[in-house]
Amino acid sequence: MIKKITPLTILFVLVSFVIGCNSKKAKQQVKKETKPNIIIYLTDDMGYGDLGCYGNPIIETPAIDKLASEGVLLTDCHSAGTVCSPSRAGLLTGRNPYRSGIYYLQGYHGAHLQNSEITMAEMLKSAGYETAFMGKWHLSRLKQTAKAKEPNPGDQGFDYWFASTHNAYEGPKNFTKFIRNGSAVGEVDGWYCDVLTEEATDWLSNKRDKDKPFLLIVSTHEPHAPLSPPEEYSNVYNNSSVDSLERTIKYGGVDRPEYDISKNKKEYYGTISQLDNAFANLMKTVDQENLKANTMVIFTSDNGPEHPVNLEESKGEWEAPTRDFCFGTPGNFRGMKRYPYEGGHRVPGIIRYPGKIPAGISSNELVVATDFLTTISKLAKVDLPSDISLDGTDAFSAFLGQKTTREKSYLWVFPTHEDTYFRMPHMAMRYEDYTLLGWLPEKLEHNTLMQWMKSSLPVKFSLYDLSKDPEQKNDLAASQPEMADKLKALMLEHWKEIRDEGPDWKKLNK
Repeated sequence: MIKKITPLTILFVLVSFVIGCNSKKAKQQVKKETKPNIIIYLTDDMGYGDLGCYGNPIIETPAIDKLASEGVLLTDCHSAGTVCSPSRAGLLTGRNPYRSGIYYLQGYHGAHLQNSEITMAEMLKSAGYETAFMGKWHLSRLKQTAKAKEPNPGDQGFDYWFASTHNAYEGPKNFTKFIRNGSAVGEVDGWYCDVLTEEATDWLSNKRDKDKPFLLIVSTHEPHAPLSPPEEYSNVYNNSSVDSLERTIKYGGVDRPEYDISKNKKEYYGTISQLDNAFANLMKTVDQENLKANTMVIFTSDNGPEHPVNLEESKGEWEAPTRDFCFGTPGNFRGMKRYPYEGGHRVPGIIRYPGKIPAGISSNELVVATDFLTTISKLAKVDLPSDISLDGTDAFSAFLGQKTTREKSYLWVFPTHEDTYFRMPHMAMRYEDYTLLGWLPEKLEHNTLMQWMKSSLPVKFSLYDLSKDPEQKNDLAASQPEMADKLKALMLEHWKEIRDEGPDWKKLNK
């Protein structure tokens, strides 16, 4: 029997059609506005020239090289500082670490990242993200006592954390000082970077809320000394071919020991290969969880490569044998870890974000770790922290190989410590291809380091054009006085502002 089509039936069909269309549009809108997951993989003391994709002729890094082939390789990427704690503070807050009072390592004069600082994790949590931190923290004492109740990762915005206060000084194998969400873990079985991969894999696969976007930071100990990778990695580099190639490697113009440490190089190279394998395993988990398409992965380092203790640094008074295993390279750049010279803070920077960042490109635009917070805030559509001074910019155009607008220059400042202040410039500032180095006046004996640093302005300067002189050998301050004077004024203004904002820890810890 044929049913009669009534006006009411026609109306019902039309309403259903409209509702269906609107529902489809709504679903498309939700899909369109999906926020990206963020993974930051932060290595420790890895040099600009330590990876195959950055031209290292010795070390095999297929997984990290693959990441570069799938995204953008940054050739002008920089840590926020020249040593561990400052660089980590800058990455998390988007602020020059001296603003936060992280003048050297966590714990020095009681320094730590204060609760008043707003971190990337706190910012993203406000936008519905779930957050996790794995590995080396180095921004506060994680073991709480009556006298030490400094903010831990949980206080700084991380929902889940598995961390150590600082380095694996007892060795990267079977580490005993991990703390998970405030509780001591005890000895773990395996090497530091591999344990982090296992913990991160478990969190990604089993613990996180899969209905939420996430921020995951994995912060390795490797390749910080001490070094002792499994022999399967180090033995690959125990041959005459490696011996010959190592003689071509540059070490930033920093003096190395006169005694023979060449037998140790296989341990450093093997550690980088082990780290590459740990990273590969983490990326396998990302693939298995179907996260690749909507996840931005950032791979970088906290500062330039470590060097063995030399006579200048120690004044002939002390040794650190574990550092005789440090064979990291800044490539063609001058300086190593701690130095405001380029090699102290120019680091690997690789970013993959399928569909948003073209695969296999390189970018020579300046990117600083303080830019990550600002860039991620735009991608996550969350407001930046207000009423505080930020030092980053939205660098996403740089990730595309395009020009980036930077409102102010960035200052890399030396670590304020007894073994550094007398042997290096005290700050560096970039302006286009130029870098200006500044030295504070000579410290008087009656002044403490902090008094001297907090009351001084640069009085001596050097100017270099990095596009022509990456080793910073040709000082242009005399031959280009107009440029030198212009940048001196900017440096003085910027340094005074940052220096004066930084807290006095002696007053805070009374």
